[in-house]
Amino acid sequence: MAHMIWKGAISFGLVHVPVQLYPATKSEKVGFNLLDKRSIDPIGYRQINKRTGKEVTRENIVRGFEYEKDKYVVLTDEEIRAANPESTQTVDIIAFVEAPEIPFLYLDTPYYLTPDRKGEKVYALLRDAMKATGKIGVANVVMHNKQHLAALIPVGPMLALNTLRWAEEVRPFDEFKLPDENARKSGVTARELDMAKKLIDDMSGKWDPADYKDTFRDDILALVDRKVQAGMTEEVMEVETPRETRASADILDLSDLLKRSLGRGAKGKPAARAAASDDSEEQDAAPAKRRAAAKKATRRTTGTATRKSTSGGASRTARKRRAA
Repeated sequence: MAHMIWKGAISFGLVHVPVQLYPATKSEKVGFNLLDKRSIDPIGYRQINKRTGKEVTRENIVRGFEYEKDKYVVLTDEEIRAANPESTQTVDIIAFVEAPEIPFLYLDTPYYLTPDRKGEKVYALLRDAMKATGKIGVANVVMHNKQHLAALIPVGPMLALNTLRWAEEVRPFDEFKLPDENARKSGVTARELDMAKKLIDDMSGKWDPADYKDTFRDDILALVDRKVQAGMTEEVMEVETPRETRASADILDLSDLLKRSLGRGAKGKPAARAAASDDSEEQDAAPAKRRAAAKKATRRTTGTATRKSTSGGASRTARKRRAA
């Protein structure tokens, strides 16, 4: 069921037709959601401050008009509505024109208008009068805080409102390089033109929108159905975040570890402590070394004295034997 988006009146001359505005179309296009492939969580839309990159909450968002580069005038919704209060609730018909006079390029968004507050009689009067004259109305209307040019068109039992693009919104033809409007000046022969017209006649028919289908949408829906039936679906799930590891765990090269250790020894306290420890060990070992050295010296002295004493005694014994 369509939801009403606007309520007001059609004004032509002194006649006012109370109406309600509804969207005339609905989207049947294939829509794809953006998902986090790791967890299938939907990716949301965020309002970002373009300078800081930080998210801005809805209550801090305002409307501004840039009157010079990076200079703005901030306007509230109330100020915008108060700028032209009569136009915000009125489809103000400016003129009636022949329908073919409005090119398709100017057509924008279609809406339906339905009668409101017992306005059925004047609604039917305007609709049937426009049908009888073959005219459509050109009107001004303000929706969503923006003024639109619009075409009021009788369509079957309804009145439709089709917003139109302003003249400056449609690019002029002279911006583009085009062949001459006379096809013969572009090298087209009369025979080629006749064959093209015959082909158009052969392919001509009455317009029936039901004859045309969005085959891409049908193919995508069929593909989705096949994957669902085959169990090829994904559900939202938690993503396991990798645990942080110590930096040393990433170092696999022993040489690198040794270099880093040497670097610490040259720069930091651990090496100093190691040096101090080595010094203390050397100091603790000094007395023992001295005692060991003294013992060796004593043994050498005693041995020498013993050898001297022994050799002296042997000499005296030999002299006594020769004397005898």
